[in-house]
This record gives sequence, C-alpha cells and structure tokens, in this order.
Amino acid sequence: MKLANKVAVVTGGARGIGRGIAQRFVAEGCRVMIGDVLEERLAETVAELGENCAGIVADISQQADAQRLIDEAVARFGQLDVCVNNAAISRLASLLDLSEEDFDAVMGVNIKGAFLVSQAAARRMVEQGHGGAIVNLSSINAIVAIPGLTAYTISKGAIHQLTRSGAVQLAQHGIRINAIGPGTIDTEMAAGLLADPEAKEKIMSRIPLGRLGGTDEIAAIALFLACDESSYVTGETIYADGGRLSLNLTLGPDERGPEA
Repeated sequence: MKLANKVAVVTGGARGIGRGIAQRFVAEGCRVMIGDVLEERLAETVAELGENCAGIVADISQQADAQRLIDEAVARFGQLDVCVNNAAISRLASLLDLSEEDFDAVMGVNIKGAFLVSQAAARRMVEQGHGGAIVNLSSINAIVAIPGLTAYTISKGAIHQLTRSGAVQLAQHGIRINAIGPGTIDTEMAAGLLADPEAKEKIMSRIPLGRLGGTDEIAAIALFLACDESSYVTGETIYADGGRLSLNLTLGPDERGPEA
C-alpha cells in the first residue's frame, strides 16, 4: 500500500472530491483526519471509512480551527505526513455585483483557509524532521476566467501561487507542495448544474473526452502527489480536465455557470 503508516489531513472531506481522496488514502493504508463544517455528512463519512478515519467540525478560515485540525490529527494518530487542502466554496456573482461579504467568505475558505492549514501542517512537518507532502486543490478556473465566478477564480489563481511559493520555501525541509486543477467533476455541485439540459450541453461541448471526471480520478492524482512515487515533483499543478484547457474554447459574455 502506497501510504502505509502515513497520516493525512483532508479538509472538506465529508463529500465530493475530498471524500473521494479520504477514501482512497484509507484504502492505501493511510490514517486520515477530515476537517469539515458539514457535521452530519462528516459523521457519515467517518463511519463509512472506518477506524482509520476520524473527523472534526472545523472552519478553516479561522486560525484556531485550522491549528486544531492539525493538532487533533497528531493527537489521534501520532504524526502528520500529508495535508490535502480541498475545502472550497463559491458565490455566483459578476465583478459589478459581487458583495464584499461574499468575496470575503470565498477568500476566507479557499485561500486563507488553505494558507492557515498549510502553515500549521508545515510547521508540524518541520518539527518532525522527515518532510511531508501538501496537496492543494486548485481548478481550471485558476487559468480560465469564467464569468460570474469572480471570487472563486481569483481564489484558485491564488492557490496556484501558494503552491509555487510554498514549494520553493519548504523544499529545504523535504516538504513538497503540489496542486490538482480539476475540470468538471461528477459531484453534487455539478449535478445541480447539469440538471439544466442547455447548461449540460454547453459544458459537455467544452470537454474533448466527452464526459465528466470522477472523484476517484482526482483521488488517484492526489495519491500520486502524496506518495513517494512523486518524490521529485514539487511546485507543480496537474490539470485533470478531460482536455478542456487544451481545447481553449471561449465562452460568451453572458455565460455565468461554474466549471468545477
């Protein structure tokens, strides 16, 4: 098993991509601590994944909660080897209409939260003295500008630089930082959007592979970036989008739907 005797923290792991990553990590011998704000879904996921998975309700936009998540992982499992920053939210609004409150909310979780958890995790890894791996969940929206997803696209662009900057600074400690940039993945968020036949047709027309990605496919990349097989990879983002970025199909100015 590729993560035998390893301990990981996964934020936003109660559902969707985060749950898929936690599930794959546990299957590979890892002990996983999930942090999420969805208390009921968190309890369900932890119960399903068994004794090698635990979870706490945590709002990672708050430093105390970010630190508590790392501390609880170490207290429960004895160490920390991998940190996956998956938690993210979105608010649909144009640049002209986006409120300060919504902007702050998205930035608080998507980039501030990723920074706070990364910082706490990295400090622990440095203290332990045997390196580690941090995996950030970015998006194709770090590259393409989707109308109506102003705050989300900005936050994912920031994740790109958090990954690169952190990788350079922490390399001396044997800590690698990489990111995954999903396209449209088959999650609850996507299901709501695809319920509209017109929206579904537009989205599918932009994916050369002609299908949505699966959470298991993103989890497989997270596993690669977390394990020793990627020991010489740091500061990189792997885009898993079915060819969406390569197609480079532009959107009309009135298209406002999320891509990830």
